[in-house]
Amino acid sequence: MLTPKQYRLLSFLHDNISENGICPSFEEMKKAVGLKSKSGIHRLILELEKRRFIRRTPGHSRALEVITLPEIRSLKTKLKPIIVDAADIPLYGKIAAGVPIEAINENVEEIAVPPQMTGAGEHYALTVEGDSMKNAGIMDGDTVIIKREKHVSNGTIVVALIDGYEVTLKRFFRRGSMVALQPENEKYETRLIAADRIEVQGVLVGLMRQY
Repeated sequence: MLTPKQYRLLSFLHDNISENGICPSFEEMKKAVGLKSKSGIHRLILELEKRRFIRRTPGHSRALEVITLPEIRSLKTKLKPIIVDAADIPLYGKIAAGVPIEAINENVEEIAVPPQMTGAGEHYALTVEGDSMKNAGIMDGDTVIIKREKHVSNGTIVVALIDGYEVTLKRFFRRGSMVALQPENEKYETRLIAADRIEVQGVLVGLMRQY
């Protein structure tokens, strides 16, 4: 799965090299993708190279070559996103599905998701780290789609912020003045925490996985 900026850069590289026979400059790439710094282009190039969409050509000043495109495309046609009419939502980083980790507030990038996963309301994505929700089909490395909600029903899988700095993905159960955060893996114990220490930051509405 490519992010929107990765798609735009790969498409621009492919079209430019096909039409002109040379790789575009970093300045041209910046304008095409909408970035202000060369460092952002460097990061995109490294990720595309790591995933073997492009490679460097030794001995050339403009040393990039497109070697493959997403499977549904042919090198004879212009690149289009795999997801048609996709929605772009922020990808905020990792969330623990095991021991809670420090909350991530910085918007790292955007990710394209099928529109049926979002609908009305505000959504964002997180990368799962850990295996405490594996019995609910949520695995380490999955990308979960979260809809911002503060009031949820018992049994809902939520993003819970604990004491203002820890965040975790668990099933939510209110028990009087307490909240139980329940894992879906027998190796982990349910945490019982005072309700005023917990802020629900959203509910799980979708999941994406790479193979």
